[in-house]
Amino acid sequence: MTIFEKATRQKFRYPSAKGLLTTEQLWELPLTAKSGFSLDDVAKAVNAELKAVDTESFVATEANPAKETLETKLEVVKHVIAVRLAEDQAAKAAAVKKLEKEKLLAALGRKQDAALENLTEAELLARINNL
Repeated sequence: MTIFEKATRQKFRYPSAKGLLTTEQLWELPLTAKSGFSLDDVAKAVNAELKAVDTESFVATEANPAKETLETKLEVVKHVIAVRLAEDQAAKAAAVKKLEKEKLLAALGRKQDAALENLTEAELLARINNL
């Protein structure tokens, strides 16, 4: 069972400044924010819950069942963060490529204009007649 299948079947809810969020709502959150309403803040809250139940007991012989759920919740949030970071990197790379292409096209236009200016009158007339 994938972590997302588990998250949706068990109806995981994640703590945030705006209340409990569903797994689907994680995709809509910003990576960071000053308001305390971001993926980073959700991850910190789930991690804090996990650390709270992960305290070592010298008497308990069984593991706390909430630990596995919190570990899966944290994995879901970490996966969403990783995907969102990769998407942001790809968008930045695409923007850089677009800017470079625009610069190259502008330079090409200037070179073509300069080449046209260097044609003789006869060459210009011949090109016009060919159009």
